[in-house]
Amino acid sequence: MYFDVRAFNAVHPYGELSGRRIDELLTNTRELDGQDEKRDGLDFALWKKAEPQHLMAWPSPWSVGFPGWHLECSAMSTKYLGQEFDIHGGGMDLKFPHHECEIAQNVGAFGTARPVRTWMHGNMLTVNGRKMAKSEGNGFTPEELITGNHPLLERGYDPMTVRFFMLQGHYASTLDFSNEALQAAEKGLERLQRARAALDNLQPGAAAASVDLDDFRTRCAAAMNDDFNTPVLIAQLFEAARWINSARDGHSSLSADQISGLRTVLDDYLVTVLGIHSAASAAATGDLQDKLLDLLVGLRTDAKGRKDFATADGIRNALTALGVGITDTKEGSTWNLDA
Repeated sequence: MYFDVRAFNAVHPYGELSGRRIDELLTNTRELDGQDEKRDGLDFALWKKAEPQHLMAWPSPWSVGFPGWHLECSAMSTKYLGQEFDIHGGGMDLKFPHHECEIAQNVGAFGTARPVRTWMHGNMLTVNGRKMAKSEGNGFTPEELITGNHPLLERGYDPMTVRFFMLQGHYASTLDFSNEALQAAEKGLERLQRARAALDNLQPGAAAASVDLDDFRTRCAAAMNDDFNTPVLIAQLFEAARWINSARDGHSSLSADQISGLRTVLDDYLVTVLGIHSAASAAATGDLQDKLLDLLVGLRTDAKGRKDFATADGIRNALTALGVGITDTKEGSTWNLDA
């Protein structure tokens, strides 16, 4: 039993989700089993008669058989979510024909003009620039990502690091896995979480003119309202980290209201919206790192005071190689991680 696509298109546009025109579709139709049974090559199966050896078979008014692939999904979604629901996800490769056929079935069955309000299609995953595929041998499970138990992984990665890495790309963009990219995400997440932890230890001062909390909140909300644009949101959070680190290093100050406001926005978006829940443990790690860096900078200051410039320069060069910058002023030396 087949769905008549042209009859449907006469009353409702078929192909509006993918932007395809029905007159152009027939030339791209694949040669599949049962094509000679159709009235039109565009039609798709709703119900198929089961051969005796077929694993799936149910009685129906048309035959003992099984539903077509598209119909399975329409049946599941309407059973659990209703005839109209908010969000339907899936891979980019399912937009046509699978999701177009789902829409046609739902509209035809229930008469709803818009069965799904928002479609979200995720793009493909690649590994070191190559498509992730079983045939390539480059696919790995979430468990393997966390444990590092895969030949392509140098080590395991914290689940929140993996989550943050994936959020750094838009869901509709291709995402390329590599050890370098995962480790860069790990460092970026640590930087955000250290900045959040530093807020709890900052002493209020004069308000920083560059920190406009209302504008900052507006930009964060606008990023998420722009088709869940998490990369833009994360860029805004890094901007907040720069404000915090500048105040922590003594280059500027934040008022009590600014400290409180930044704490609220970071908690709202980093934890609640993005779901990064390891802030407590990361804060403890970041606090230890801060104390160790303070100790090294103090040892360098002592060495300079003893005119042991070889040791002082050695500490500075070692920290620079690790991405830690040192700023010397008349008031003393401070470190930063923006080097």
